[in-house]
Amino acid sequence: MHLVDITMFYAAQGGGVSTYLNAKAAWLAQRSRVRHTILSTNVDSRAGTPALRRVPAIPFPGVHGFRMPLSIGAPARIMRGLQPDLIEAGDAGHGAWAALRVRRELGVPAVAFYHSDLARLVHERFGQAARRAACAYLAHLYRQFDLVFAPSRLMMHQLAAIGVRDVVHQPLGIDIHTFCPQRRSGSLRERLGLAPETRLLVYAGRFTAEKKLAVLADAVRKLGPPYHLLLIGGGGALPHCARTSVIAFQRDQRVLAGLLASCDVLVHPGDCETFGLIVPEAMACGLPVVGTRGGSVAELIDDSTGIVVRPNSVDSLAQGIDAIFGKDLASMSRAASRKAHDFYDWNRIMPQLMNRYAGLLASGARADLEAERVCATE
Repeated sequence: MHLVDITMFYAAQGGGVSTYLNAKAAWLAQRSRVRHTILSTNVDSRAGTPALRRVPAIPFPGVHGFRMPLSIGAPARIMRGLQPDLIEAGDAGHGAWAALRVRRELGVPAVAFYHSDLARLVHERFGQAARRAACAYLAHLYRQFDLVFAPSRLMMHQLAAIGVRDVVHQPLGIDIHTFCPQRRSGSLRERLGLAPETRLLVYAGRFTAEKKLAVLADAVRKLGPPYHLLLIGGGGALPHCARTSVIAFQRDQRVLAGLLASCDVLVHPGDCETFGLIVPEAMACGLPVVGTRGGSVAELIDDSTGIVVRPNSVDSLAQGIDAIFGKDLASMSRAASRKAHDFYDWNRIMPQLMNRYAGLLASGARADLEAERVCATE
């Protein structure tokens, strides 16, 4: 079997989609005879990795440095040459339409994974009329796929609301051997020039407007000592706050896990995530979480593992951060690690995914046999 993933959201700089596809590739390489190829607009085919193929593309504004395919035809030709048995499209652009074209030409199943909330992004930039147009576009596109995955129940409901039926909840996962409490280092505060009693908060991810880092910086400023915020990532400019430290994006997940495990609490102020992979990664490292309602992060947190607060409110976020330190952090740390291990281990998630692929392939095989039977009796 040859499985082909195509998305413009895969890049060497990391991110949730890249983590998912890299984990899938590693899992398949160790446990399966399935051949796996990733088609992306953001990789260099000269890198010598047969599993990565570059799709010709141009920069596209507003998508955080990712590149858009030049056409539908180019990725379709590349996919056709690979002769896939199943295709998964990870964005709603040209790659998805190319996957549908190859699906029709080769008669293979095609899956779509709703990694990005396009309707919300369009609404924020262009208003309500543009959102309605985006929803109509998404409904038209995704109704043509054999299966649509959504990483959260919130995204399932959003797709159902615009008329996409039979969406399957497929959460993402984590490497529990990389993200674990044992990565904790007692020297991080010293490296940051902080006192041992500092309450060390951490945010990890892109530095972009929808992450609501200005709200987080204001909340930390309002709290004052002994709170300090560590920001890990890159992207846009950061709001000024004297009580923050910044560490650049960490490509090595073991380094990221060590930084997370050495902090006290993850704070995720954004309310626009389709999943929020950093949350179970931090939980696996033993960190309770302060998150916000509105996005999918709230689905990952319960009373034993964190606190959910009102979005876009400095006061609410500051109160939530202060309140979590009034709880039994050691107990919450154990609960967070246990929940991440029990629900988001890739060794639990990947078999779910493979079973769904197998069901699609089996359905196609049964349909072919039925067609052959009908032809034989005519």
